[in-house]
Amino acid sequence: MNKLFFILIGLLFTMMSCNSNRTESQENQKDPESQDNKVTVYESNNPLDVAFGDPFIVYDDESDVYYMYGTGGVKNGFMAYSSKDLKTWEKRGQVYSSDQEKAWGTKDFWAPEVYKRNGKYYMFYSAHWKNNPNNELENYKIGVAVSDSPTGPFEDMTGEPLFDPGYPIIDANVYFAEDGKLYLYYSRCCYKHAVESEIADWAREKKMFDEIEESWIYGVELAADFSSVIGEPVLLLRPPVSMDDQQAEWESRSVTSGEVNRRWTEGSYLMKHKDTYYMMYSANFFGGKHYAVGYATSTSPLGPFQKSETNPILQKNTESGGIVSGTGHNSVLEDRDGKMWCVYHGRTSKTGDDRLVFLDELQLTENGELKVNGPTVKGD
Repeated sequence: MNKLFFILIGLLFTMMSCNSNRTESQENQKDPESQDNKVTVYESNNPLDVAFGDPFIVYDDESDVYYMYGTGGVKNGFMAYSSKDLKTWEKRGQVYSSDQEKAWGTKDFWAPEVYKRNGKYYMFYSAHWKNNPNNELENYKIGVAVSDSPTGPFEDMTGEPLFDPGYPIIDANVYFAEDGKLYLYYSRCCYKHAVESEIADWAREKKMFDEIEESWIYGVELAADFSSVIGEPVLLLRPPVSMDDQQAEWESRSVTSGEVNRRWTEGSYLMKHKDTYYMMYSANFFGGKHYAVGYATSTSPLGPFQKSETNPILQKNTESGGIVSGTGHNSVLEDRDGKMWCVYHGRTSKTGDDRLVFLDELQLTENGELKVNGPTVKGD
């Protein structure tokens, strides 16, 4: 009996300790600067039943509803989903169509981001511009459409792209600064942008590729009415030139694996914490398993930016027993409770080639580092 009594007492203390740890962990998830050794516990719902690439979620405080936009689902346009809890999503149908009078795009409608401003909703997106006298294969530009509702219909503000920098561009992201200024971030496409670097030399020596094309991230001030840009774009991020660069290995995996002769720096998202600007970005082939996310920091919205030594902060887990790959093109959502989420697309070995939406917790550590608690999947 004494032995049984001590066993029961031991089990009771174990249960009390587990409950205490779980409560502490739940409290920690409310603090964006929780310490590295504190583990957040929440039930993953990944991947969501939403077949989007480049997902973006906006919270509408008037309706208390989350709205999600992304690449895919409809032809020559965009569709939306809505949710009250970030887990169950309702399809809301097509919210933008190129079948309209002011449409300037013809195909490849990608990466929509929607912002609420002065009671209206503005959608920034990429598409192939119909004004293409040289028949370029990638004639991508960025446009802006507006609606009175998050579910559309979104109508193009003008009959042409926002601006033409002289090269193809995609992946618009807008930052609203505290001083009232607006900034637009975008990616110059790899198309016809061969760049000399040590990785290009290496690829030639290995007789893998004759040249390596690269995409670079730029920033530029944006007019308050979203009608134009102000000044000249500034180069902010690009793939490493030297193979000794700490970032070179993970940002070059699509090349070193023989997948493709391109290095991407795309899908940027800017946010600010205290006096530091954080720019998250994706590298490697968006259609491959090596797609991954890193970040860089600056004291100014137009740089210079310094890439983090902890990169990549989100990548495939298939080499460590997981089933997720192709993780990238993220945005960030702060939910109604102030919790931050990294919203991104990925693939799993169970769901196949379709890009699906993932939401994993995004944390800022006490020393100012970004961490993504993922990729996670249901049942982990």
